[in-house]
Amino acid sequence: MLKRISLRTKILTSIISLLIIVTLLITAIYSYIEWTQTKEQMGQRALDVATSISLSPEVIEAYELDDPSEVIQPIAEDIRQKVGAEFIVVGNENSIRYSHPNENRIGHGMVGGDNDQALIDGEYYKSEAVGSLGPSLRGKAPVFNNDGDIIGIVSVGFMVDDIRSMIYERLQVLFINSSIILALGVVGSIFLTRSIRKDILGLEPHEIVTFYRERKAVLRSVKEGIISIDKEGRISIMNYSARKMLELDEACKSKNINEVLPNTKMIQVLEKGEPEYDDEMFLRNRVYIVNRIPIYEGDQVVGVVSSFRDKTEIQDMINTLSEVKNYSEDLRAQTHEYTNKLYVISGLLQLGNYEEAINLIQEESEHHQQQTETLFSNIEDQSIQAILLGKLGKASEKKVDLVIDPASVLSPLPDYMSTSKLVTVLGNLIDNAFEAVRDSENRQVIFSVTDYGHDVIFEVSDKGDGVSGEIQQKIFQKGYSTKSGGDRGYGLSIVQEVVRELDGTIELKSEKGKGTRFTVYLPKGRR
Repeated sequence: MLKRISLRTKILTSIISLLIIVTLLITAIYSYIEWTQTKEQMGQRALDVATSISLSPEVIEAYELDDPSEVIQPIAEDIRQKVGAEFIVVGNENSIRYSHPNENRIGHGMVGGDNDQALIDGEYYKSEAVGSLGPSLRGKAPVFNNDGDIIGIVSVGFMVDDIRSMIYERLQVLFINSSIILALGVVGSIFLTRSIRKDILGLEPHEIVTFYRERKAVLRSVKEGIISIDKEGRISIMNYSARKMLELDEACKSKNINEVLPNTKMIQVLEKGEPEYDDEMFLRNRVYIVNRIPIYEGDQVVGVVSSFRDKTEIQDMINTLSEVKNYSEDLRAQTHEYTNKLYVISGLLQLGNYEEAINLIQEESEHHQQQTETLFSNIEDQSIQAILLGKLGKASEKKVDLVIDPASVLSPLPDYMSTSKLVTVLGNLIDNAFEAVRDSENRQVIFSVTDYGHDVIFEVSDKGDGVSGEIQQKIFQKGYSTKSGGDRGYGLSIVQEVVRELDGTIELKSEKGKGTRFTVYLPKGRR
């Protein structure tokens, strides 16, 4: 299997290759422009010098002399040295030289064959030809006398090799500068690749892709909800379970967490940098167990990830099991109570006290009929009937008088008020009332229920000692209890939690020395 090329090598190779290509292209373009412009400039310079000499009065007058070269040669050589031309040749209308850098060639014909445009057409122009000194770039200008006739020609030339050498010198400077820029680009590329590699934690692209796929699969498979926020508090990750449990969609991503879920406490963890574990939170009508962990980059908190699981289902199961246990205890109490009475009746019959046995049976029957008449005639919901029957037996065992208000009226409850939730609410309230009157002279607990209007109203009151205003403010707090012993202080907090789940409210009214009344309002329909 071929070894994978690292990301650093790919980036470095790509950048260096791009730098080399760009440098070569720029050098080639600049070289072409330099060559063209230099030739144009040197040609124009030669033409300007030739034109200037051809218009010189001294040169024109010298043509009238017997030996024009005596005047023209010194003028031409002086100008040639000043302008740096390779040659300045002045000739007559027959191209016979009157001046030349090599005096031995004066009097001979001009070489190159490019004089016709000046001598015949009278034009000023530039040309490139091979003369006696070699290839040269020339400027040609005709010489006119005072009558306007062409009497000669001036040719100023620069050697092509000299022009090429000049251009090469300039290109050498360009090449040195380009090399420096290329070297700086390579060094910068090395630092850039190191920085990129550091930013991606030294991972290669295929590893990043693998991690992304695995992360996506893990987030999808985890049953717990997971939400992550960045240092600005915006949602960066939200898995499928979180969206499903909280009824959210993908549009929530990139929004601030407080806009979507105001009470998640993730912002507090982001600010403090301290993790929180197993915190109970009420979100979207359900209870969740939440963990919040800050994400560190060095010593700085750059985000928070929160995982949560639904506690409501577990809590429902726990409550149901608890109430099944309570049912069992209530039935046991009721059975125990009636067993004792049966033993008494049996003893009276064996002793022949038939009248007393009959009176006890009639008394118990009347009491039972009085208790159950309201229960079965006015309260039609079977769940409430079952709860109250169990509590009647428990009250009898505890020697507490549980009175069902004769004015109570209740039709069958809606389906969303499950038996387990009703058992949790009413069972805890009635048991607390039993505890409240345990040491009281008036051991009476009153239960009433009405379903007039849009709410079902349950009311449990006792004739106990009542609670002070200070205690009333804390009584629904988890773990708070006025009773001694462990595992207390959870009943009323659970009651309040379940009432909220049912979109209801609970009220407490108590007066020291006169008793306590709990009133629960549950809407007949979901809000």
